[in-house]
This record gives sequence, structure tokens and C-alpha cells, in this order.
Amino acid sequence: MGSYLAKNNGTARAWVFILTSAVAFLIFGGAFALYYFKGVKKVTTKDIESAEKIIGLRFSGKERNLMLRNLRRNIRSYEQMREIALENHVPPSIQFNPLLPDMIINKESTPISFSADPEIQIPENLEDLAFYPVTALAQLIQSRKITPVELTNLYLDRLKKYGPQLECVITLTEELALKQAKKADEEIGAGRYRGPLHGIPWGAKDLLATKGIRTTWGAMPYKDQTIDRDATVVKRLEEAGAVLVAKLTMGALASGDVWYGGKTKNPWNLEQGSSGSSAGSAAATSGGLVAFAIGTETLGSIVSPCTRCGVTGLRPSYGRVSRYGAMALSWSMDKIGPICRTVEDCALVFHAIYGPDGKDLTVVNASFGWDPSSDLHQIRVGYLKKAFDQKSETKENDQATLEAMRSLGIELIPFELPEFPARAISFILSTEAAAAFDEMTRSGKDDLLVRQGRGTWPNTFRQARFIPAVEYIQANRLRTLLMQKMATQMNDIDVFVTPSYGGDSLQITNLTGHPAVVVPNGFDDKGNPTSISFIGNLFEEEKALRVAKAYQDATGFHLQHPSLNY
Repeated sequence: MGSYLAKNNGTARAWVFILTSAVAFLIFGGAFALYYFKGVKKVTTKDIESAEKIIGLRFSGKERNLMLRNLRRNIRSYEQMREIALENHVPPSIQFNPLLPDMIINKESTPISFSADPEIQIPENLEDLAFYPVTALAQLIQSRKITPVELTNLYLDRLKKYGPQLECVITLTEELALKQAKKADEEIGAGRYRGPLHGIPWGAKDLLATKGIRTTWGAMPYKDQTIDRDATVVKRLEEAGAVLVAKLTMGALASGDVWYGGKTKNPWNLEQGSSGSSAGSAAATSGGLVAFAIGTETLGSIVSPCTRCGVTGLRPSYGRVSRYGAMALSWSMDKIGPICRTVEDCALVFHAIYGPDGKDLTVVNASFGWDPSSDLHQIRVGYLKKAFDQKSETKENDQATLEAMRSLGIELIPFELPEFPARAISFILSTEAAAAFDEMTRSGKDDLLVRQGRGTWPNTFRQARFIPAVEYIQANRLRTLLMQKMATQMNDIDVFVTPSYGGDSLQITNLTGHPAVVVPNGFDDKGNPTSISFIGNLFEEEKALRVAKAYQDATGFHLQHPSLNY
């Protein structure tokens, strides 16, 4: 009997042990699994204390305890939010407006005209035609000295021949181009001439959506992406009769000149990248592969590649051109503009694409007129004195620019940017970019991007996760102060000229939304192009363009182009 009881007790203890172990396994194992597979881990006061070092604040133990429950609740809110799919094109409900309360903008329609050369002829060497400005090509097409189909075939041949060398083409849109060119031929032949862009071949930075054609954003995770709509800019150029011949390379997700298929080259020097992120747009225009291209700028992506490739670009005021159908990087800083051979070409292309479309609600209804013969001396022109005085590799060319402008009878007024720590609030861009590509970061697809390093998007997006929402809002409040200071500084001038990388001008004017025209102003001692920039007042692009055209016509650097005989 005793042995029987002992045996039963032993069995009972064994079952108790088994059941206890099973319960413990379910509790702790389940928690372990939940932690690793669901990512759930309760925040502790120790976590808060560690996070304080990242945000530069210090809380007491009592304050941390009070926060704990709320922080855990926030995490549950984040998880609920992430269950809702957010595509890149969905904007935030908070919108940036570069206009201050006392600013008045002109909304009345104003005329547009362009310089004409009645003697313009087809060159003996047809390849030279590839480097003609749009203004000249338009006259040749209108007068039927060349047809849109002939011109389109010229550029398609050059794209096929030189595109692989420059690594500047993602998709050749040959079928669409020939269809659009044939339509332009028929319309012009029937007397239905749409204007100076009718029948002109162009290239699109591959962040502009094109229905039925890939839009890759230059990035491996999106290399097979097709968006079922046309961007507003694409639509407007089609309505103007322009012919889309190629989707051009861009640095992955609008950074630099490295895309998923390679590195876009500078046509002047194949040892150099073309800079970015409008890498292919600048390289293709410079190399005579398109008559003009469309680029975008958030913080230098038109100015920088135009400088490197020796072409002319217009970064319009923020809120001038609809971004509908364009990849979003920074909703409060992204801008779309033309990259061309001449200032006047930029004016013509801009005229075709600017203005509200009812889809991008940040676009302002402001007029734009262009008269290349308007009185230059009615425009007050400043020069960024500190930037011109400092030592730089481009100083000789920059000083020559000032001399050329004075020779035109322009009285240059010394000008300085407002004293402001613009770089301290530059994380506005990376915060918005991290939100635009949040799903890519959370899914781990950022590992597919070609560039992986401290200064690349994957790391930038991850670190932006640690920027507090309060600091992002504070940075935008400080941005308002910067806008006010900039408005005060520009009270006495309409345009100022600056070395393209002079001081903080690129940073500040992208934050405030001011327009810029960048034009070549010579070459360095290695034969690489250099540039100068003309910054205008908000929504007054025509004045900056007029001053830039006067300088460009007086110097002629834009008439030089790379040979491409490598």
C-alpha cells in the first residue's frame, strides 16, 4: 500500500511538474515569440532614460513613470496606423506655403513671346541640329524645314548610340514618340500649330508617372513599377505637342547620380558622374540626346547636375508646378522644372507646365509672362558679396560673371543672406522623406538599394525615426522666421546673382521656396563646366530669367557642347 501511494504521489508530482512547465512555456515562450515575431516589447522607464540621450532632454524618475502608460498606448496607435496602406502619392494634410501674409502676387494673364531668327537653316551636318535650342527647332518645324518625325528619329538614334555610354536612359519610349511625332506632323501640315513645343522631342526624369510605361524612381525596389496615370507635367507637355522620347535616369529615390543600373556620366568627362538627382535629364540635354528635359529639385537636384553637365535649368518657386503623378520625397520642398540649353528655352517649357491643376493643392494661381526684349535696367540686381569674396575653385569665373554683368550696364547691389542656422533645420527634408518611404524601411526593402552607407537613404530614413515630432514642428516654425528674414533682405532687389554653391544660398532658398536660374559661366582648369545662379523673388521667375538671358547672350558659354567622340 505504501509503495502504491508513493508511486501515485510520484506520478502526481510528475504531472504537476509537466503541467507547470507547460504553463510556463506557454507564458514565457509565447511572450518570447510575441517579442520576436510581432515586435511587441513593453517600453520601460529604462528605455525612456536611454531615449533621452537621443533627443537631448532629461526627465526625472517620476516623470518617466507618468509617461510610461501613454508611450505604450502610442505604440499601439502606431501599429494601427501601419495597418493602413499609404502609397507614396498621398500627401500630408499639412501644407507648406512660401507666401507670407503681406505678400501680393499677380494673377493677371500676361503675354509670352520668344526670340526669332528668320535666317535659321538646317545645318550641313544634321547631328549639329541635336544641339540647337528649342527656339530654333520650333522655327524649323513651324516653317516645315524639318518635320517632327525627322527630328524625333534624330534624337532616338542618338539616345540609342550615346545613352548606354552615358548611362542616362532607363526606358526608350520609341513607340510612343513616333506616334506623337506623326500626330504632330499631321496637325502642323493641316495648319494646326500648337506653339513652340509642338513636335519637340523631350525626356522625363523617371519619377514622373507615364501611363503604360515603367516609372522606376531609379531604385531597385521599384524597377518594374508601372503607375496607371500620367503626371500633370507629362500631360501638359503632350497637350503642347511635345514628343516624349525617353524616361531618363535619376539617382535612386532622388539622391545623387547612382541608380539601380549604374552611374550616370557627365558628357564632358566620363570619369565623373553627372551629379544628381536629375542626373539623366542634365546628361541627356548636355549630350544632345533630347531637345530639353524635365528635372526636379528638393535641395540642389536641378542646380547641381546642370552645373556638372554645363546646361541651363530653372528651379521654379515652390508651388508653381503641379507635382501630381511625381514621386514625393519632401512634400514641403519638392519642385519641378525644365533643364534646357538656353534660358529662353526654360521660359518656354515653364510656360507650358506651370499653374494649378486642381490635383496638387499647393500650386498657387500666379501669372507668368515672358518678353525677352523687356527693359533689363528696370530690374534691381544684387550680388551675394560674401560668396564672391571668398576663396573658391570657381572664383575666376565668378568674378568674370560680375564684370560681364556690369558691362551690360547693370548696377550690382551688394547683398547678403539673412544670418540664420539653416542647416540646423535641414532635417525637415529627411523627416518627410522617411515618411514618404516608411513602408520600404519597415519592410526591409531598403536593403535592395544600391547605395548603402552613412550618407545614403537607407541610413537617413532609419535615423529620421528618432527625430521627435515636436522638433519637426519647431523646425518649421523656425522656417517661418527664415522666410520673414529672407523677405526683408530682398525688399530692395528683384534678383541676386551668386556662385551656384555660394555660402548657404542653395540651402536657404530651397527652404524658403525661391526660384533659381542656373547657367554655365565657363570651365575649370580641367575643362569641366562651372555655373552661376540667379535667384528671384517668389513667383517672379520672369525677372530672374530675363537677367540670366542677358548674361547668357553676352557670354555664349551655352553654345559650347561636348563632342561625345570618346
